[in-house]
Amino acid sequence: MTKNQERLAILALASVPLIMTLGNSMLIPILPLLEKKLSISKLQSSYIITVYSIVTIVFIPLSGYLSDRFGRKKIIVPALILTGVGGLISGLAAWKMENPFALVLVGRILQGIGASGAMPVVIPLVGDMFEEEEEASATLGVIETSNTIGKVLSPILGSALTAILWFLPFLSIPVLAAISLALIIFFIPRKKGKMEAFDTKKYWKQIKHVFKTHKRWLLSIFAIGAIVMFILFGFLFYASTVLEDDHNFKGVTKGFLLAIPLFALASASFITGKLIKDKMQTMKWLIVIGLAIAGTSTIGIPFAKNYYFLLAIFFLCGAGIGMTLPCLDAIITENIEKDVRGSITSFYSAMRFVGVATGPPAVAFLMKKELVWIVAIFILLAGFALFLAWRKIYPPQKAM
Repeated sequence: MTKNQERLAILALASVPLIMTLGNSMLIPILPLLEKKLSISKLQSSYIITVYSIVTIVFIPLSGYLSDRFGRKKIIVPALILTGVGGLISGLAAWKMENPFALVLVGRILQGIGASGAMPVVIPLVGDMFEEEEEASATLGVIETSNTIGKVLSPILGSALTAILWFLPFLSIPVLAAISLALIIFFIPRKKGKMEAFDTKKYWKQIKHVFKTHKRWLLSIFAIGAIVMFILFGFLFYASTVLEDDHNFKGVTKGFLLAIPLFALASASFITGKLIKDKMQTMKWLIVIGLAIAGTSTIGIPFAKNYYFLLAIFFLCGAGIGMTLPCLDAIITENIEKDVRGSITSFYSAMRFVGVATGPPAVAFLMKKELVWIVAIFILLAGFALFLAWRKIYPPQKAM
């Protein structure tokens, strides 16, 4: 590929996590409004997010296997189409029906299935497209940055669209998916030559060998990925609730305030991706340092009486997590064989979604108790993740 083609390919790849993140996260800050418009309870409104996450977790491993067998692009394209169809169903139901809740959930389920076949496949596709480890690491940094930018924009965009028409966030999903689909079709090159005949027995033997050979650091990375997303989305839920309930920030204003610490996460991800190149030891220590920053910053939560102090704490936490994520992506991508990379990275993506799905409800439960419980959980989990990174992640010559 020429440099220009390479840039367009990276843009196309980065569009997938950006749009998938927007398609889910921008609904979180508008759930109170959806409760009123759909005449549903808080528990029912949580299903709009939960069914998406659960379906995604279940189907991600299947998408990894299918991408290894049939090719990455052949899975991403129909997955994006399904994502758009799901958003369209939810949007039209909310717009045209008197009691749309059940059909909104059906659309969200389809959207979750689509997301499971799109976002997780991007990571192994980066490894396939860029032979040089330095280029792959830098691109993975861009992918994580794009993912985080989606989190930054989501509260702002969700609130802004809702201010126009309350169901517009649902209808924006097919438009966003169509943009990403066009970029993927036109700018991701087709794999040249015929695919080798797929040997299922050999494939599963390779999977078993990977876990047997690399389980020490591989399972540790799975666990760390789940923990950092638990802390991130748990903290995001806490900050969003406190800003609205205690400081009366709502709508776009609250979205902009939440975007500040999430911007730190995006910046840290981008810079880290540029710095790590193929240096395994550097990746390991950036994970350790990032986890230390993320964990210790949460100690200040009970003392954050002013919202700007709360945002400063979240800023530090986000920066720490931003240092961690590109390193986790790169270690897996650069040290797993291409033939099974889709399945292995899909397990990792599924674990991250476990953190996304469990963080907010866990924090919601703990907020009914003393704040010290939230801090204790965050610190214990960050400390455990730090221990795994320090003791279990080694350079290739030691791990393999």
